[in-house]
Amino acid sequence: MISNFTVIYDACVLYPYTLRDLLMELALRDLYRARWTEDIHTEWMRNLSKNKPNLPATAIEKIRDLMDLNVRDCLVTEYQWMIPGLNLPDPDDRHVLAAAIKAKAAVIVTYNLKDFPDSELARHNIEAQHPDTFITDLIDLHPLQVVEAMNICHQRRKNPPCSFDDYLTQVRRQELTNTVSIVKDLMSI
Repeated sequence: MISNFTVIYDACVLYPYTLRDLLMELALRDLYRARWTEDIHTEWMRNLSKNKPNLPATAIEKIRDLMDLNVRDCLVTEYQWMIPGLNLPDPDDRHVLAAAIKAKAAVIVTYNLKDFPDSELARHNIEAQHPDTFITDLIDLHPLQVVEAMNICHQRRKNPPCSFDDYLTQVRRQELTNTVSIVKDLMSI
C-alpha cells in the first residue's frame, strides 16, 4: 500500500543520473509518494540536454516517459494559478512550491535549500530537505528497503560495471555522504 507521505522532487535532484536512479527506485517501493510536474521535467531535461549535447533528445524523453509510467500518480497539474502569490528568493522556483502545495507534499527534495526558506515553506507545512537528509531519514524508517534499492541501482551499472564500493563512491559524489556512511554501517552488520 502506498504511503500518504508526499514529496516533490526538484529538477536539480532529477538531473544527475545516479541520484535520479536511486530516487526513482525508492519511489517504486511505495514508501512515500514521489511527485513532480511537466515544468520540473522541462527544467532537468533542458539542463541535461545542454550539458550532454551528445545525448539524444529521444533518450532524455524516454527517461521522462519511464518515470511517468512507473511512478504512480507522479504528475502534479493545475498548480500554476498559485505561482503569482508565492514569494521565494528565486521567482523561477515558485512553480516547485506551488506544485508541493497542490500535491499536499510534506517535503521538497532539493539541493537548493537557500531558494526555499523555512519562513515561506512553514506557512504551507512544507519543509525543504537536501537529498542526503531525505534518504537518511528514509533509512531510519525503512533500512532494508533502502539498501535493497541501492543494490538494484548498483546491479543496473553495466556500462561499465562497477563494484558496490565504486557505486557508493558515485553516490557519495552526489553529496550523499551520510547516506553512504549509514549504508556501509548497515552492510557490515
